Amino acid sequence: MRVIVTGGAGFIGSAACRQFVLAQGWTVLNLDKLTYAADVRSLDAVADHPGYRFLRADICDRAAVESAFADFAPDAVVHLAAETHVDRSIDGSAEFIRTNVIGTHVLLEAVRRFWSALPSDARGRFRFVHVSTDEVYGSLGEEGRFVETSPYDPRSPYAASKAASDHLARAWHQTYGLPVILSNCSNNYGPCQFPEKLIPLTILNALEEKPLPVYGDGLHVRDWLYVDDHVEALSRVLTRGRPGQNYNVGGRSERTNLSVVETICDIVDDLLPASEPRRRLISFVEDRPGHDRRYAMDCAKVESELGWACAESFEAGLRKTVRWYLDNRAWWEPLRRNVYAGKRLGLANV
Repeated sequence: MRVIVTGGAGFIGSAACRQFVLAQGWTVLNLDKLTYAADVRSLDAVADHPGYRFLRADICDRAAVESAFADFAPDAVVHLAAETHVDRSIDGSAEFIRTNVIGTHVLLEAVRRFWSALPSDARGRFRFVHVSTDEVYGSLGEEGRFVETSPYDPRSPYAASKAASDHLARAWHQTYGLPVILSNCSNNYGPCQFPEKLIPLTILNALEEKPLPVYGDGLHVRDWLYVDDHVEALSRVLTRGRPGQNYNVGGRSERTNLSVVETICDIVDDLLPASEPRRRLISFVEDRPGHDRRYAMDCAKVESELGWACAESFEAGLRKTVRWYLDNRAWWEPLRRNVYAGKRLGLANV
């Protein structure tokens, strides 16, 4: 299979490129703009592989995208290119609208033109997998989980931009017959995640014995999904999923933010002991504006229809993740020094 992965130098995208090339044996074209959160070093394992290619391009650039399709002639697209950090969307929403909404529109139109010109058998095999988030569904109370038919209720600029892109993808399926499949995932974690998100930021602050900020009361709940499990789900969505359907992908690992931070402290203490327990570094800070209280995914559909299940428990996956950051200082230290040092974002200051 020949697959274009958009955003393939990002966290989930790089994991997808590695797994698609090395485990699935597919030929992959990674189309990535290389924003601040992208890192080609995350692709070292496949950089010289004959099944991997890289094209630096913006999904908002129609000519570049159409040229990539003409040159590579894919059998499928896995659309992962997106701005994803809620805090940054609060401080500046424009880039989220540009990339997540306009970029998705440009991509869908390029795919439609390419797909329409294919022979009928190739059109029947073609797939476009649009990767989204649980945040489009809004916030849950203490009970229940999001299902594929849950109504959309986005609460942040990021979530709204992804909801808009989801609606575009569905509309291109309904209007033009484009074989679109949607996936909505819960919070991903694992190696090579840019250190602005909760888990890598907490790991690095704990390693350096810096304060560990927790928003609000720390009791906001998220469902955690190990990145390699997510990519395995995407490969099944691509090969077995039904066009026009959407699949929720979750880790069945609900944890409060405070418990995640405390667990990271304990793991770092175990692997790299300090003079005092790192839990002493935890501090409660002003909450994020519009902070959703709880997310939880019902992933029964992807499990029953596609035969997928998480292979990694949260505790084991988190320990592997902490170990990776301990062992790969050369990957994250330049990012901390030159790109993002951990400054608080998302307070909507004007």
